[in-house]
Amino acid sequence: MTEQTRDPIAAIDDNCWFLTGPTASGKTAAGLALAERIEAEIISLDSMAIYRGMDIGTAKPTQQERQRVTHHMIDILEPNEPFSVAEYLTRAHRIVSEITQRGKKVLFVGGTPMYLKVLLRGIFGGPAADWEFRQQVEQQVELHGTQALHRQLAMVDPISAHKFHPNDIRRVTRALEVYHLTGEPISHQQQEFENRNKLGKQYVFQLSWPREILHQRIEDRVEAMFEAGLVNEVERLLKSCQQLGRTALQAVGYREVVEHLQGERSLDETKQQVVYHTRRFARRQETWFRGFPECRQISMTNEMSAERVVESVLALVEQVE
Repeated sequence: MTEQTRDPIAAIDDNCWFLTGPTASGKTAAGLALAERIEAEIISLDSMAIYRGMDIGTAKPTQQERQRVTHHMIDILEPNEPFSVAEYLTRAHRIVSEITQRGKKVLFVGGTPMYLKVLLRGIFGGPAADWEFRQQVEQQVELHGTQALHRQLAMVDPISAHKFHPNDIRRVTRALEVYHLTGEPISHQQQEFENRNKLGKQYVFQLSWPREILHQRIEDRVEAMFEAGLVNEVERLLKSCQQLGRTALQAVGYREVVEHLQGERSLDETKQQVVYHTRRFARRQETWFRGFPECRQISMTNEMSAERVVESVLALVEQVE
């Protein structure tokens, strides 16, 4: 057993602004307009925009849009490189400091819920890895399977067991490891850490669409991505990188196209799969956003221009200042 601990990483500065929402909700256009109005630089809140060459499928801001407003955390890694939320938060702290030193405001724009969570709550450190214990867990899984491991977690930390799928071996193992090392469930420790790091931010805004309209926007976006050359983009990535990394393959649209190129389904079936998975992803995003009481919703309609979104945001700011 080790007494060493990982250092926690604090939540981001309370004066930062955030514009989030599900995929295809219009964050890029609204973010540009808001950044120009409040004189801010934008930090991407998109876990896939960090990868070079993944442009079409991530709806990454164009070069022209990036010339309008300075953007950060875009095109910083190759698609076969891993990247963690801890690395994201660490880099975000440094970039926020640099932006504020230039006398600019900071605006995070994007829809990756886990990134938003660590920015608002920080990262719980916890004990360092106990590799001997992890090796024992691997042996248990080989002998008895993942379900038995998950039942073991349910006995000591039912909250974490409810949150983690039995096949999520990494997170189940970590929860058991923390209990093994500290005698306390990781769910309790994380909750205490998050409660300490709730800074009461007032500048967190979510673009919220009626479900049926958002579904149509998603369908239109997917069609536009394929027309813009998504399949060719994936082919180029595979030629340059041999294979996409595990993190990059989590991007909706890329795994499906890779499978299409491997002959698993037709192009039309692939498009249908991307639409289906994107809608599911949007529902998960919205579920996450409901868990952040800081999020102030901007009710969207097809008639809402980016400028009107900005006016709605600023009106909400006036109410709380």
